Amino acid sequence: MHADTSAKTPHPLRRLSRVWTAVAWCGALGYPVALYFAMIAGRGGFTFLMVASLIALTALTGLLLRSRPLPALAMLLIGWAVARTQMQNQEILYLQVVLGDLAVGWIAGTRPRRTSIPAAVLAFGAEFGTILPSMIGNPERAVQLTAFLALAAGAAWLAGDSARERRRHAEELSARAATQAVTAERLRIARELHDMIAHSIGVIAIQAGVGSRVIDTQPAEARNALSTIEVTSRETLAGLRRTLVALRTSAERDAPLDPAPGLAGLDRLVASALDAGVRADVRLSGERRSLPADIDLAAFRILQEALTNVVRHAGTDECRVAIAYAADEVRVEVEDDGGGGLSGGHGYGIVGMRERVGLLHGRFTAGPRPEGGFRVAARLPVPLGETG
Repeated sequence: MHADTSAKTPHPLRRLSRVWTAVAWCGALGYPVALYFAMIAGRGGFTFLMVASLIALTALTGLLLRSRPLPALAMLLIGWAVARTQMQNQEILYLQVVLGDLAVGWIAGTRPRRTSIPAAVLAFGAEFGTILPSMIGNPERAVQLTAFLALAAGAAWLAGDSARERRRHAEELSARAATQAVTAERLRIARELHDMIAHSIGVIAIQAGVGSRVIDTQPAEARNALSTIEVTSRETLAGLRRTLVALRTSAERDAPLDPAPGLAGLDRLVASALDAGVRADVRLSGERRSLPADIDLAAFRILQEALTNVVRHAGTDECRVAIAYAADEVRVEVEDDGGGGLSGGHGYGIVGMRERVGLLHGRFTAGPRPEGGFRVAARLPVPLGETG
């Protein structure tokens, strides 16, 4: 057996990261010492090499703000506090304030407030402590410098914290939009499955009942019922298969899928309803034309669900289907004179139809007719110039 050494042997990139972190900490620990001797040597003027070295050490210490913000900030503040002991001039004070407050802004922009607020207090305290000796005996200057340091630290913290809040808000909006998109897709799939299966199961249930009643007395009629059940079952299985394939291969845009159903399949709906014992009288008006795919599918599903409701609930053997093509919309309607229907327009089918129409910014009504029976009507807007 071979021992697993993957956990004992670090990845090369991980080893390099550890080495780099060790180098950064060595530079940070030596930063105050380097500043101390640089200020002593710089009293007669700074050389280019000295300035470049200090910039490199400052950047090296600043890199640690990403992993250890408060210790890295402490090293920066200690370094410039030491520098101020050797060189008391405005330039060094400004450098101390700028570097300290930039670090505070970075911490506030990347860390929670439980870390950034102590960082701002620490920076202000260190800066105030270094100028305290120069303010003795000059209260007016003391007030001015204290206000300046407080405003600078507060502004840096506020800028960083505001940036962090905006970023967090944008992430929340993005996550909410993703959740809403997933929910909308789930509802769309639920509507598709309901509209596709409910119609077929309704037809199968009715045909099974007819077959069971006449199998002994009318074998030919029973065979017709069984044949209808077989055809309807195969169509439903094919539709389910297409839906599952579409879900599994949604990232494959070129996946060979059958076209979505539309009003071109109206004859099949009418024939299916007739097999279930309901004759549909179809009336078309307007110039029949190709519709956008989403509108064509919605119109088909609404008619399918409405006919299913007639077959299952209306208690009648006929109904009327109307399709009207207008310049800017298409209207579909199914009404019957039966005594059933869905009182109040409740049920998943009605809800699904209403949602489909709402997503397309159309109008939908469903309910009992004053003269008896039930009526389902939808008006789907068609943008001018758009066709399927």
